[in-house]
Amino acid sequence: MFRFAHIEYLYGLIIIPILIMLFVIIRIQRKRALAQFGQKELIDQLMPNVSSNRPVIKFVLWMLALASIIFAVAQPQFGSKLKTEKRKGVELIIALDVSNSMMAEDIQPNRLERAKRAISRLVDNLDDDKIGLIVFAGDAYTQLPITTDFASAKLFLNSVSTNIVPRQGTAIGAALNLATSSFSPQFTGNKAIIVITDGENHEDDAIGAATAAAQQGIVIHTVGMGLPQGAPIPVYNNGQKDFRRDRNNEVVVTKLDEQMLQQIAAAGNGVYVRANNAQVGLNTLFGEINKMEGAEMESLIYAEYAEQYQWFIALALLFFLIDYLILERKNKYLKNIKLFGK
Repeated sequence: MFRFAHIEYLYGLIIIPILIMLFVIIRIQRKRALAQFGQKELIDQLMPNVSSNRPVIKFVLWMLALASIIFAVAQPQFGSKLKTEKRKGVELIIALDVSNSMMAEDIQPNRLERAKRAISRLVDNLDDDKIGLIVFAGDAYTQLPITTDFASAKLFLNSVSTNIVPRQGTAIGAALNLATSSFSPQFTGNKAIIVITDGENHEDDAIGAATAAAQQGIVIHTVGMGLPQGAPIPVYNNGQKDFRRDRNNEVVVTKLDEQMLQQIAAAGNGVYVRANNAQVGLNTLFGEINKMEGAEMESLIYAEYAEQYQWFIALALLFFLIDYLILERKNKYLKNIKLFGK
C-alpha cells in the first residue's frame, strides 16, 4: 500500500506552474527586446556562443528537481509488511433508501442528506466493528462490502444520491435479503442490519425477509425518515423548483409508514426509532449495538511502512548534476555539435 506521510506538503507543487508562467513571460519579453535591438540574424552573428534552447532545458531540469524535492519532503511510503490483527466487534450493514421520496424536505435539509450525515457520525463512533453499505430503491445494490476501512465507508457514503440506482421504488425486502447474504461467511459473532427509510414499501415482503434474517441470528433495526404528516417531493426543471405530481397533476405527498417499520424491527428482534429535525436516532441504535457481545475477528493491515523519499532525493540530485554539466553558453570547441539545437 502506498501513501504520503505528510500529504499536505504536496500543495507545494502549486509553485511549479507559477514559475513556468513567469519563465514564459520573461522569455517573451526578452525576445521582444532583442527584436527591437536589431535583426535576429545579425544578433546571432554578434553572439555566436549564446544558446536559445539551453536555458529552457536547464529550467525544465530545475522544475523536475523541485518537484522531486517536494515529493521527498511529503515522505512517500510503501506498506512493507502485512500483519493479521485480531479485534473484537460486531458486523453492521446499513441499508439506505435512495428512492425519490427520500428527497422530501420534512426533515431538513432532506431525508436522504440528513440520513447520510447521521451515518457519517455513526461511522466516527465505530471502533473494532466492521461496516457495510447497501443502497436500495426498486432494487438493492452493494455500495460498500463489509470492511474495517471506515475512511472508505465515508467516501462511498458521500457519493450516494437518488440517481445511483436505475429503478425507482422501495424494495425493503430485497435490501434485507442482500444484506443478510453480505456478512462475512466465517464470522460467527453478532450481526446487525440498520434499515434507514421512509417505510413506503411497494415492492416485496419486507417482514418475511426480516423474519428469515432473524432466524439466522441477525438483528434488524429500523430508522423512520420523515414525519407522519409527510411532505411533497421536490423536482427541479431548469433551476425552477416544483413538486412531483401524479397522473391527475396533483402534488404527491410522501408520508412515513411507521407501522411497516415497527413490524420489520419486531420481526428482526430489533428496535424502531423515528427521526425528526432534532435528531435521527442512530445514537440510540449505537447504544443497542454496543450491548451486543463482540466476537473476535481478524483483519489484515499494513503494520510497517518503508520510507521511499531517498529515491526522490537521488532523482533531484541527478537533475541538478545534469543541469551543472549543461552550460548556459555554447562551448567554442563543441559548438558545431547540435545536441541542444541553437
